[in-house]
Amino acid sequence: MLPSIRRQLTMFVPHPDATVIESIRSHYNPAQRAIIDSHVTLCREDELTSLDQVLQKLTTLQQPPLTIRFGDIAPSEGGKGVLLPAVAGREEFHRVRQILLQDITNNPREMEPHITLMHPRNSTCNDAIFEEIRSYELPKVIRFDAISLIEQVDGGPWQVQQTYKLIRQ
Repeated sequence: MLPSIRRQLTMFVPHPDATVIESIRSHYNPAQRAIIDSHVTLCREDELTSLDQVLQKLTTLQQPPLTIRFGDIAPSEGGKGVLLPAVAGREEFHRVRQILLQDITNNPREMEPHITLMHPRNSTCNDAIFEEIRSYELPKVIRFDAISLIEQVDGGPWQVQQTYKLIRQ
């Protein structure tokens, strides 16, 4: 049987911004924490149908680091999960997605940048946990200076395959 392979483009949360986020994830969602570091997904696997083309675009991308401002935590998936939604910097996020996916997919997903604190696939939030997470002092502005191609085999931990630095202009 062939292995199940998923590939995505991701922007990992840099240190020290990741410190408090990872402590939340380790405490409330250790299963997800074990398979991937905190991140913002840029392109999902179903959008990377022509991976070679996307990677070629990444090598020539003239893009300064992306700065995203995050709002207050929000429930997801009917309250099972918790995420940190972007409230500013979304336009630049969507512009980069458009550049990378141009001529590859006619109907890219409607994606809103966010950081998942509790993934509903392998955790369940409740009101008490939500209030506990709300008490943490989370970073509000995060600068992402790289895009990584990551790969997951058979549901295991995601592995970085390649990292593309965003260029300071």
